[in-house]
Amino acid sequence: MASHPDAASLPSPVTMAGRDGLDAILARPDKAVLAFDFDGTLAPIVPDPEQARAHPDAVPALAALAPRVASVAVVTGRPAGVAVRYGGFAGVPGLDHLVVLGHYGAERWDAVTGTVRAPAPHPGVAAARAELPGFLDGIGAWQGSWIEEKGRAVAVHTRRAQDPQAAFEALREPLAQLAHRHGLIVEPGRLVLELRPPGMDKGVALGEYVREVGAESVLYCGDDLGDLPAFAAVEKLRSDGVPGLLVCSGSTEVTELTDRADLVVPGPEGVAQLLTTLAAHLAPH
Repeated sequence: MASHPDAASLPSPVTMAGRDGLDAILARPDKAVLAFDFDGTLAPIVPDPEQARAHPDAVPALAALAPRVASVAVVTGRPAGVAVRYGGFAGVPGLDHLVVLGHYGAERWDAVTGTVRAPAPHPGVAAARAELPGFLDGIGAWQGSWIEEKGRAVAVHTRRAQDPQAAFEALREPLAQLAHRHGLIVEPGRLVLELRPPGMDKGVALGEYVREVGAESVLYCGDDLGDLPAFAAVEKLRSDGVPGLLVCSGSTEVTELTDRADLVVPGPEGVAQLLTTLAAHLAPH
């Protein structure tokens, strides 16, 4: 690998598979795909999702990394255009070939064209969205919960409730029934339940993108339950001979990813630091 003399030491993955993944990225960065969730990974979790913004060190680190690898991708449940806007990804020197796979891959934004490509939305999303306010009111769950419009999905948050976790658990089954009536599924997250069409997940999006690029190694970093399919996709790629590194943007709210990850860093600040260090290691002398 090309190593900068002042580069800080890279943290060592705790698993052999993770170490093999990191070694492969360092050995052939031009054949590596580096993929990241947005909320909780590149951007700190905030009470109002509309106020989410990328960590100030994240975009400079991505811009330093991107020219040295095959591709940098953001894989998110948000609409692609929203992630681009909140991330501040458009028009950044070095991020010319960034790809944002929004709505779990149903939408795609390419920096090279600045446009979003997407199929027609699932009709069940609009039907469920129209029913949700009265539905929540009818089961006594309106106070403290609120609805987030996501275009190709709709989400119910409980972070503002008096007991956020209890409200979250109480809503799981009723929302699953509502989703089923409209041909949707429920994806749980960090104090949020998202109703969206089946067949949309980060694992499908990531696996298809890695194959499209022809990558020979992959890094995926996430923080939430919705990132588990992407972790599974990397594990499948490993079994097919493509080395991979699984990174968790750690939090106390979700432990499942921590248990599956090869490397855990302390939230978006830790992710940005990891990317900055990796960029320094890949920089030419």
